Amino acid sequence: MTSPSLSSGRRIAIIGSGFSGLCLGIHLKKRGLNNFVIFEKADRVGGTWRENTYPGAECDIPSALYSFSFERNPNWSHKWSEQEEILAYLEHCARKHGLYEHIRFNEEVRKLEFHEPSDKWRIETASGAMEEFDVAVSAIGQLHKPSTPKIAGAETFPGPSFHSARWNHTIDLAGKDVCCIGNAASALQFIPQIAPKVRKLTVFQRSANWVVKKNDREYSAFEKKLVTLIPPLLWLYRGYIWFRGDVLLYPLMFQKTGWLRKKSEQQSIDYINEKIRDPELRKKLVPDYPMGAKRILFSDDFYDALDRENVEVVTESIERITREGVLTKDGRTHKAEVLVYATGFETTDFLTPIQVHGLKGQSLNEKWSREGAEAYLGITHTGYPNFFMMYGPNTNLGHNSIVIMIEAQTRYILSCLDTLDARSARWLDVRAEVQRSYNDWIQRSLQGSTWASVDHSWYKNEQGKITNNWIGRTTEYRRRTHSMNPDDYEFA
Repeated sequence: MTSPSLSSGRRIAIIGSGFSGLCLGIHLKKRGLNNFVIFEKADRVGGTWRENTYPGAECDIPSALYSFSFERNPNWSHKWSEQEEILAYLEHCARKHGLYEHIRFNEEVRKLEFHEPSDKWRIETASGAMEEFDVAVSAIGQLHKPSTPKIAGAETFPGPSFHSARWNHTIDLAGKDVCCIGNAASALQFIPQIAPKVRKLTVFQRSANWVVKKNDREYSAFEKKLVTLIPPLLWLYRGYIWFRGDVLLYPLMFQKTGWLRKKSEQQSIDYINEKIRDPELRKKLVPDYPMGAKRILFSDDFYDALDRENVEVVTESIERITREGVLTKDGRTHKAEVLVYATGFETTDFLTPIQVHGLKGQSLNEKWSREGAEAYLGITHTGYPNFFMMYGPNTNLGHNSIVIMIEAQTRYILSCLDTLDARSARWLDVRAEVQRSYNDWIQRSLQGSTWASVDHSWYKNEQGKITNNWIGRTTEYRRRTHSMNPDDYEFA
């Protein structure tokens, strides 16, 4: 990804210091370009891995692949590393590559406005400060704003209540009655951690999830030493994990029938039958939609936790929250001293809480609110010159590591900057017809995916448009983003 240094000296603003922001910053530094600022709303780098500190938080992609290709780590403790270790890795990357001198902590960006007289982006922060940049990059990701449902009576509950992404570590759950609203990715990780401590854990399930064994384990000292002495072994292992996702798991996203789907779903059902003793609970835990239509989850201990005598899975809809706990529509009150919301994130806004205004003052937030989020390659949007997104619309994956996509987006943004230099241009803006044609293709293709087979998921907005997921393999996205095509853009 390295190439001759950029010569323009353009000021670049990067919003966010998670995987995306750090990746772009590192490669700008590698090119000798130091005229950039990373705005970070918090006091540490790390993005979602700084925010989510709930018990058992970890990634659902093996760490050997959930890491930068240019900063491989032979010292992961487990095949699937936990939050603290991933956060430490990101801090290591920022420190090693000299990014801390570029980061402004506790500076939350609230507004981006393209100022046409100067051809610059005016960036306004929560403190009221305003500054101009030639290029603006949103690297805030999709999993940073918790989604808490509005349930009648929630304000009357007298005990502690919090979202899993804002875990209250001052609350001792030991011996308490806890109600967990939600049962997906985060709940799957913290439920096994808190179930042995609480008196009673009630889990409210809106829909079941397909769960696959992780087969996690600790790496031995010998294995760590071996990949340190023979670095190509780590490349081979990364390649194996990638192959398993792009070649073996990817078809589940598009084959609604077939032997692979039947086999995968049966393995998950066998896993339930192996771990769950109660026949009625077994029935509750088998999804009624094809595997892959919603996020596939990985765990070695989730079903063990649900099989405990002090854990109950409730599928009845919630009527309201009372002072005593959670009232379901069957008239039953489930006692609670603590409420935990494991209800995911607001994933389809992409820019929240930032307001983005482009040419002629047009609001990208309002456009997306009306029509659903979209962008060309998930990176650029017509009418917003020199504005780039990382982990933007339709770039999420259901089968592989998002870091692969982030590195591809970094390469593409650098190619755009190179082209600006080569043309001595002030800005570039993707052509409207190019963006329209691309997104028409995306949406047509997505209708054949398993994601289209369910009415509600975090991949879709309220209107049912699939705004989050990439349609193809990572190899196809890397091919499309290998370098920008100047014919796709207008220049000034």
